[in-house]
Amino acid sequence: MVQFQSQDLPQLLIIQPPLCLAIAESQLSQKFHLLKAWESELPLDQFLTTYACSVQAMLCYPFTQVNADLLRLLPALKLVVSLTAGVDNIDLVECRRRGISVTTSGSAFSEDVADTAVGLLIDVHRRISAADRYVKGLWTSKGDYPLGSKLGGKRVGIVGLGNIGSEIAKRLEAFGCIVSYNSRSKNPSLTYPFYSSVHELAANTDALIICCALTDQTRHMINKEVLSALGREGVIVNVGRGAIIDEKELVRFLVHGEIGGAGLDVFENEPHVPEELFALDNVVLSPHNAAFTPESVESSSRIVMANLEAFFSNEPLVTPFMDD
Repeated sequence: MVQFQSQDLPQLLIIQPPLCLAIAESQLSQKFHLLKAWESELPLDQFLTTYACSVQAMLCYPFTQVNADLLRLLPALKLVVSLTAGVDNIDLVECRRRGISVTTSGSAFSEDVADTAVGLLIDVHRRISAADRYVKGLWTSKGDYPLGSKLGGKRVGIVGLGNIGSEIAKRLEAFGCIVSYNSRSKNPSLTYPFYSSVHELAANTDALIICCALTDQTRHMINKEVLSALGREGVIVNVGRGAIIDEKELVRFLVHGEIGGAGLDVFENEPHVPEELFALDNVVLSPHNAAFTPESVESSSRIVMANLEAFFSNEPLVTPFMDD
């Protein structure tokens, strides 16, 4: 059996250590020469210059900013592989201009994100996390805890009915919820009511679940007008990206009781979270980990490997990003 030295393998650049990389690293290192920028003593620009004419593929995590300045240092780059479904950290226009392909995790994380979204919605309505704190500190002295709200029968609007949104809708139907949605365009194969504006969707639902991509068009799309339309009893869940919601307005609405509650897995300035939210029993917070389970990470690793093998074999990519 022929043994290959690492230097004989195709190079794979990794700028920052991605979450759960250790799970995939042993597999990747068998087939690729891993160039780990964070382990080098060289400044990043010097490290990249060293491999500028040879690196064709790069693996990135959401916190790795793949912008024009970075791409300028990598003239031979032809592939950016994202470990997640999000690409808001990648300059897609510049990649397109340079002929660089981009792949994502496809639907690897969709079911786990959907589970978390529905879990947050249930938690906010039934006050599970707040009740847990109550039992551990106040039940014996304060007596019965206030009742939560039933999920079944609630009108739930989904913002972004892609892979994740569709999985959320499937779960909500099982709970007896009435599902409607907003997306860039109406899907004629769906029977759910479609609203062309998020404001109109909010005005006709009891809860909003945000699971669309962050783009220039969706940044702060959930603004004070949308929150006002959702109303004092309305609940908002965000498993998309933090900046889709105007966070300052959301905090103001929650603190003043102008919406019913929120379940948030993502924030505008992670890992910094507005401290005003910490004392609110109608707010459930999660540290941007909706997507990640051992099973989903393993699935994502397989997709990463498949895309890299396809690229270096001159075969079609498995999960290319489609900007539709």
